[in-house]
Amino acid sequence: MTAPNSPSTVPAGMEVLSSRIFKAPRPTVFDAFANPQHLPHWWGPKGFTNTFHEFDLRPGGAWRFTMHGPDGATYNNVKRFIEVAPPERIVFEHLGPMHRFTMTMTYDDVPEGTKLTWRMAFDPHADNAKLRNFIVEANEQNFDRLQAFLEKQVKGEREGGKRE
Repeated sequence: MTAPNSPSTVPAGMEVLSSRIFKAPRPTVFDAFANPQHLPHWWGPKGFTNTFHEFDLRPGGAWRFTMHGPDGATYNNVKRFIEVAPPERIVFEHLGPMHRFTMTMTYDDVPEGTKLTWRMAFDPHADNAKLRNFIVEANEQNFDRLQAFLEKQVKGEREGGKRE
């Protein structure tokens, strides 16, 4: 049986794949997401901030937050964790109210550090297809913010444990 939104079941054009190699150990990269105290420092595209209401990182756990755009707009987000396998994989479902998708985050050791891959499989809907270009750019901005956060984390670890 094929899992929902597995590569063989995602319609053409309804998947966004983003990845980057970070010069940090896999547990540090994983912890940047898994530790809710770290998320406010980097989650979201450039210029966005968040108010986190709930972060229950376990299968079936909820993640609820409000994203605040640079233009003052607010976006309520509700997600449900499907799979959590530290420090290798996190899968969650974005439940709306806007676009619906399943995000699979994988963390792989590579010689340079950690390769983080985000695979977003969107439900087939015309509005979701229109979001694709925005999502690709937003993911890159999110990775830029994560990279800056991780550089501070790694530097702090080298200097004796000073971390955000």
